[in-house]
Amino acid sequence: MSENEKSIFQTIDVPADAKGQRLDLFLAAQLDGVSRSRVQLLIDQGDVLVNSLVEKASLKLRGGERIDVTGEPHPAPLKATAEDIPLDVVFEDSDLAVVNKPAGMMVHAGAGQSEDARSRGTLVNALLFRFKKLSSTGGELRPGIVHRLDKDTSGLIIVAKNDRAHQTLGEMFSSRQINKTYVALVEGAVERAKGTINAAVARDPLRRTRMTVRPMDNARQATSHYEVVRRLVTRFGKFTLIKVRIETGRTHQIRVHMASIGHPVVGDTLYGAAGHLTDQVASNLPMSKAARRNAAPERLRLGRNFLHAARLEFPHPRSGKLLTLEAALPAELEAFLVRLEAPSA
Repeated sequence: MSENEKSIFQTIDVPADAKGQRLDLFLAAQLDGVSRSRVQLLIDQGDVLVNSLVEKASLKLRGGERIDVTGEPHPAPLKATAEDIPLDVVFEDSDLAVVNKPAGMMVHAGAGQSEDARSRGTLVNALLFRFKKLSSTGGELRPGIVHRLDKDTSGLIIVAKNDRAHQTLGEMFSSRQINKTYVALVEGAVERAKGTINAAVARDPLRRTRMTVRPMDNARQATSHYEVVRRLVTRFGKFTLIKVRIETGRTHQIRVHMASIGHPVVGDTLYGAAGHLTDQVASNLPMSKAARRNAAPERLRLGRNFLHAARLEFPHPRSGKLLTLEAALPAELEAFLVRLEAPSA
């Protein structure tokens, strides 16, 4: 079928009062349940014709135009596919598996991404290749997924192999029978050896990629208990290595909770952590301007969040036997600690 023979899914006559509106914004308002990003993709693909012509998303409408949408506004739901990606499986039986997820890997695809980005490189892709069959409760895009970890957080995640296990595990999460402990390195010296943060969490209305503890009508209760493991006084500043046990599993919970008390997780620039750490001792040494230019202070950059899901403790969904599983800090976090505490060369 040629470009001129495409099927027309919908035709819209632009009213006079739409004069001056951008094409993409106008269409997003007209097409029920279709996002602006989806509209822009349709326009970029040539699946939107204005008076039979392909136009740009930024086109300013005059009123009176005829818009033909020739691409499907609602794409078919994605289905995750198997992909041969190595997995660190900490525990496995016929009901579930516990995997040590590396930082940088998304747990499952996101519905708003492009086809290729949505269907490759996720934990779900790797799980399907390794285990073949997983629970269907989460749908075809999230088979086996009972809970999640952020992309830049490493550590233990539980995967359900069948629907019965998935349902039981979901109930256990809801009733707080699953104990999750994280290890985090945060900026600054945390004053108290132990503490509890009770602060409801909601999506930040101004920055949708962030969460906030500011009072919001849709905020959900969240509780985090932290304990200092080690205090670090380094040439890059003061830091605190902590353990955090969470009672709830809200999006970005530990990250937003620690930032709310002035101690963002190292590397977490979304919540105010430094993008890189600078050797403060070298920066303050007396020297000439020429010498300072030739002896720039050392900088450290982690490239991920220093947050690791280190321990899971929960009863097995079938036998009730208590499972206690642990995952050591990944090599890149251990190496970062070594560099952080190393004396100046």
